[in-house]
Amino acid sequence: MLYIGCPQWSSNAWKGNLFSSQCKNADMLSQYAQHFNSVEGNTSFYADPSPSTVLRWANSVPDDFKFTFKFNRRFSHELHLTNVQTELTDWLNLFSPILEKTGQIMLQLPKAFGPGDLPKLAQFISLLPKEVNYGVEVRHTAFFQKGEAEIALNQLLMANNINRISMDTRALFAVKPTTEALIDAQQKKPHLPVHAIATSTQPMARFVIADLQNDYKPFYKPWLSKVKQWLDEGKTPYVFFHTADNREAPLLARQFCKDLGYNHKALNPFTGEKEAHQPALF
Repeated sequence: MLYIGCPQWSSNAWKGNLFSSQCKNADMLSQYAQHFNSVEGNTSFYADPSPSTVLRWANSVPDDFKFTFKFNRRFSHELHLTNVQTELTDWLNLFSPILEKTGQIMLQLPKAFGPGDLPKLAQFISLLPKEVNYGVEVRHTAFFQKGEAEIALNQLLMANNINRISMDTRALFAVKPTTEALIDAQQKKPHLPVHAIATSTQPMARFVIADLQNDYKPFYKPWLSKVKQWLDEGKTPYVFFHTADNREAPLLARQFCKDLGYNHKALNPFTGEKEAHQPALF
């Protein structure tokens, strides 16, 4: 099974293409889930939703849809993974109504989290319920040098069946930042080597480009081979597609399915596209 999606499920820029032209904010998730079977739940990184919001999200998507929420940044960036047991239990309880529709929970670690912090990560992992899948994204350069630090990280993740998340921003940084969206994206996104390794059975890739007008194919084509390899090995990849402003992210995700030759509902006409081709009544 291949899970494909975008970094968010709502955007006014998608009205008239992915969404119907008059789509309300409250309906965006359900329309999004008609075409994609997963999404990055980045919203949970910045703020905790209310219990009623969690239930609404769960009821807005079909049973085969999988969210990939992020642990709130207070665990990774403020508490530094220490003394988190009580807060972690409360956070997981908040999301319990939607865990059946959660493919994995992502832990995004800050750039300052280095090799010396791996014991903290190991301790944090020991607190996690085993019935949920997890992914970890690191941003310290030592974890991309194929040395002892990276080996230790990968071994820790493998031993605990946790996925190492790959974020590929090469196509984004290959373009001169000539627009506000590009400037903003290049300031916020990490610029690190790509180590596409599967440390568990649900490898995740986050692929970021500038836009569809700039050549991204040299960075994109290897992912077609890698994802096909993972599928052939019986793994369940999660692949998310970003553009600088995410306006064209749904189109990029659909193109990937087409180029991969994978039968996915993302290949069907989007809601707004079907609406545009309906004949006028008068």
